[in-house]
Amino acid sequence: MALRNRLKEYRAKIGVNQSELGQMVGASRQTVSQIERGDYSPSVTLALKIAKVCGATVEEIFYYEED
Repeated sequence: MALRNRLKEYRAKIGVNQSELGQMVGASRQTVSQIERGDYSPSVTLALKIAKVCGATVEEIFYYEED
């Protein structure tokens, strides 16, 4: 069971790097990197902020996948 994401794809669509996205949502570049790699699951609040900045819904960026 894992939370997967398309964050890198959506980040590329809005043309920002990990540091810039982190600044926009109040997180560090390292946190953004860990989310993209699937090593960290964001809080609901952070997921909502990321989705808003990317112009998408949370479900478009994050999805749950059973093993």
